[in-house]
Amino acid sequence: MEAPGLVPPTEEVDLRRRVDRSLRAFLAARRTQLTSIDPELAPVSEAIDALVLGGGKRLRPAFAYWGYRAAGGTDSDAVVTAASALELVQASALIHDDLIDRSDTRRGEPSAHVRFTELHGKSDWHGDGGEFGAAAAILLGDACLVWSDEMLHASGLDPVTLARARPVFDAMRTEVTAGQYLDVLTQATGDTSLRRASTVARFKSAKYTVERPLLLGAAIADAPAGVRDAYSAFGLPIGEAFQLRDDVLGVFGDPLVTGKPAGDDLREGKRTYLVAAAFQAADDRGRQVLADRLGDPHLTAADVHDLREVFERSGALRRTEERIEELTSTALAALGEADLTGEGRTMLLRLAAVATQRNT
Repeated sequence: MEAPGLVPPTEEVDLRRRVDRSLRAFLAARRTQLTSIDPELAPVSEAIDALVLGGGKRLRPAFAYWGYRAAGGTDSDAVVTAASALELVQASALIHDDLIDRSDTRRGEPSAHVRFTELHGKSDWHGDGGEFGAAAAILLGDACLVWSDEMLHASGLDPVTLARARPVFDAMRTEVTAGQYLDVLTQATGDTSLRRASTVARFKSAKYTVERPLLLGAAIADAPAGVRDAYSAFGLPIGEAFQLRDDVLGVFGDPLVTGKPAGDDLREGKRTYLVAAAFQAADDRGRQVLADRLGDPHLTAADVHDLREVFERSGALRRTEERIEELTSTALAALGEADLTGEGRTMLLRLAAVATQRNT
């Protein structure tokens, strides 16, 4: 694959600005709605604004928009707004995921449940601050999921186009919820198989990061079956490669770049492809280190270092990188056979590179 510098980034930057503008306008209206109910709801709006508008790669709207354009669709603000609704699905998943994993930070800032726990403490309110923060995070995540539907519905797409898009959008939200549960279940059962790790990666992240956004764009463009099939054949492996890259960064990434503490996935006991590969290939001592320390919320920097050594010595890190390359090659071959516009194909190739070669 070519490097992320495949094309000048002007189209990508312009789309990101348009997505941000759509989200800002939508959330401003929701802020007015909430504070008209009660001014005490202002912190809810502020927390969602901080997460949604404070960062993110905007990959999901980009895949949806360029999936639409590559299928022959012409530029439209309504399409950008519809694609932007995917960021609210993402916000919901992040808020709930951080609560499930008890992650303290997100993008270098306090996660939603921590933010409201701190608000409880500063306000000297009654009851347990942690329980209040958890309840607030559940409700914030639910609000984002509800608003994603509202943003799509009010995007400006005509009713016929919306009717084509809705089944894709609805299936995506069901799949990501199922994937989240399978992730929790896998940690509870201790399943360390590569098969289970791949299933979790596919449904928790791969499908709603790449495949479903592409299919949403295809549905809006009323693309033929051949294009939709190519998008699935391209999107699933790229989405899985995206998640495997995320898993590697969760262990080896720089916290100053990723915005997450080093080794958080290890403290949470995530049964990722990287972990499954290590259990399969490590020697007895390495497996014992994994068994003893994976999932320990009190891991020290030294413990994280020891676990990293297991991943490296066992070849699990190398195997994961090879799997990323294999998935990417499979995806690019599928895209190469699709009947797409030249500009759209170029941008989808660029997005695939960004998704799989990133450091954040």
